[in-house]
Amino acid sequence: MIIAETNRLIISEFTTEDAPFYLKLVNTPHWIKYIGDINLKTLEQAVNALKEGNINSYKNNGFGFYKLQLKDNNLKPIGTCGLVKRDSLDDVDIGFAMLPEYERKGFGYESSLEILKLAKRKFNLKRIVAITLPNNKGSIALLEN
Repeated sequence: MIIAETNRLIISEFTTEDAPFYLKLVNTPHWIKYIGDINLKTLEQAVNALKEGNINSYKNNGFGFYKLQLKDNNLKPIGTCGLVKRDSLDDVDIGFAMLPEYERKGFGYESSLEILKLAKRKFNLKRIVAITLPNNKGSIALLEN
């Protein structure tokens, strides 16, 4: 299901059919370095992770992480951006990740702005937080913008 659109992106809910892309994304060097190795090695594990994580979050919270697809490239999936309610935080957290070849091209910023609009308008969230590692200069710069 499409959640939103930007000039260059379609933002939609993940489905279990996205397991091959999700498996690739969570095993990229920057995901592992900055988010952590979540030990997904098979398509079956990726399907289960999507069901238990993102898809479950849509049902329980009304929001979650979304798939980012390029409008001008046959809707090729390039990353994720969305909202998560973590047990360790009082507020909802925004996050994002791109395949390496799509980093530093403005897609994180573009999708984050749209997700923040949705957080306010659709999900009625009053406050959004973000966490990142002190050495993740790209995410820090994006969050400061």
